Amino acid sequence: MSATTRPMRAEEQEGRDYYFLSDQQFRDWVAEGRFLEWAEYAGHMYGTPADPVQEMLEAGEDVILEIELKGAEQVLSLCPEALVIYIIPPSAEELERRLRGRKTESEQAVRRRMSRAREEIAAVEAKARVGLPPMHYVIVNDSANRASMELATIIETTRKQDEQTHSR
Repeated sequence: MSATTRPMRAEEQEGRDYYFLSDQQFRDWVAEGRFLEWAEYAGHMYGTPADPVQEMLEAGEDVILEIELKGAEQVLSLCPEALVIYIIPPSAEELERRLRGRKTESEQAVRRRMSRAREEIAAVEAKARVGLPPMHYVIVNDSANRASMELATIIETTRKQDEQTHSR
């Protein structure tokens, strides 16, 4: 579960959807080294607390982080063997349609998120053009069912490859 400084939405619950922190609390957590990764995104701070991730990994569990590119770079600097799956929308226009359809963002927030999303989509597409490193994949989320099946297949295939490597 991530931590954020953005306001809680009506349907969200503290400790279920996010840890909702004040700006000062977030800065304190950063200073204390409590995040595996963190970044500013669309005017708010987001971060992944490190301890729960470490506990799950030590227990042999898979951990999936839903993070942006700067956070992924931080994770890769600590765990270069991490599986990286970039999930991108079919287009910036479709992403904007989805954001507006949720009706959870102000106009300013939609503009900020779209600006950042365009940068991230371009960065992922540029990485794909030059060739992704091993263990890096791109999924285009044009259909939730297809994208989730593709995600599951990548994870299952990677897990099998890991098991074969470690059993040798």
